[in-house]
Amino acid sequence: MPYYGWDEEHLSVVRSSIQKFCEQELSREYVRWMDENCNFPPDDLWKKLADYGIFDRSQAASPYDYLVIFEELATASVAVAISIGAAISFGQGFISLMGTPEQREEFLPKFAGGEVKMCMAMTEPGGGTDILNALRTTAVEDGDHYVLNGQKIFITAAHVADYIITIAVTDKEAAHKADSWSIFIVPADSPGLTIRQIPKLGIHACGCAEIFYEDVRVPKENLLGPKNMAYPILVGGRSRKPKAAEEKNAGSGDAPKEKPDGAAMKSVTRGLSILNSERVGTSMLSLGVAKAAYRDAYNYALEREAFGRPIGQFQIIQNYLVEMAMQIENARNLIYSTVGLGLMGKTNILQAQMSKIVAARASEYCATKGMEILGGYGFSMEYDMQRHFRDYKQMVFSPISEEMAINVIARMLGLPKSY
Repeated sequence: MPYYGWDEEHLSVVRSSIQKFCEQELSREYVRWMDENCNFPPDDLWKKLADYGIFDRSQAASPYDYLVIFEELATASVAVAISIGAAISFGQGFISLMGTPEQREEFLPKFAGGEVKMCMAMTEPGGGTDILNALRTTAVEDGDHYVLNGQKIFITAAHVADYIITIAVTDKEAAHKADSWSIFIVPADSPGLTIRQIPKLGIHACGCAEIFYEDVRVPKENLLGPKNMAYPILVGGRSRKPKAAEEKNAGSGDAPKEKPDGAAMKSVTRGLSILNSERVGTSMLSLGVAKAAYRDAYNYALEREAFGRPIGQFQIIQNYLVEMAMQIENARNLIYSTVGLGLMGKTNILQAQMSKIVAARASEYCATKGMEILGGYGFSMEYDMQRHFRDYKQMVFSPISEEMAINVIARMLGLPKSY
């Protein structure tokens, strides 16, 4: 068993099943049509995904099931994969980890049936990588409500979400900014909430949007998790507050009536945070783009002839294709082993950053060399390679830039902080 908890026979069945689903529901023609006509997977496809069991976590024997499923979905359509990933990570993930029994009872069954969509709104116009210092959206208590004001940008699936998981500042006087964030479940139809879709270069079939909050009132029961504890939950680690202050805050009237599941919270502080998991999810998207570009370049190299023989017989083309295959294998191994560390209860933040970089570089190499192998056909909108070339770029700088991920790795290796 190369990975912790790996069941090769079981995962072979899982892979075969999802590949069959993709062949039937995500054909090349359909994926191309979505790229040209949709800003989110159509409702009928969403229903088929729900019927397949994509959104029902209880059907997964292990996290490896989801890795296999997402690898194949991202290869067929990275837009569909990122749409599903946002729903699972930023919907089920938040509610499962931090929700009260009432919130779980209300939302989790709807998630499993694909009946409700959520997105996470954290990034702000002046934020990006330095979000801790740049987050300006506030939530101020007013009776039995919080009043939200601020702006978010580049929020995946916000334009179709029923609820927006919003991160806001709830303590402007906190000694440490890491102790000032809270999370809210904000209905997308709330008065004062405005959503504007942002046109993108790639991944057209999963749009992103800008959100404006103008005196948006949210009931206090929509607070998700303990007040002022969002940052350590999101990034992993502990609050900087003294232990007594944490306990007092967790028992305040502003916190959920019952604390989040203890085991889940412990896993967060070990590094299996929501944003750390996002790094792994983004790696899977890059892996899918790399595989799709490699597949198309490989097939073309065997079919296209020059000087009386297939171009795949020429040494330079073989060099490109072999390098693609090696980078894909390296990315997959790093991603799966990162998850394996988490399953063993070990910190995997370092490996998650590495997998994000390695997979993104694989997608860039495969898409770029794929364009070169196809030549003029790669530049043609009639072939899919141009879509792979447009799609790969989003994961290079999102959700964290390669340069910032390298900075994090350097610090974890013991090097001085560079920023």
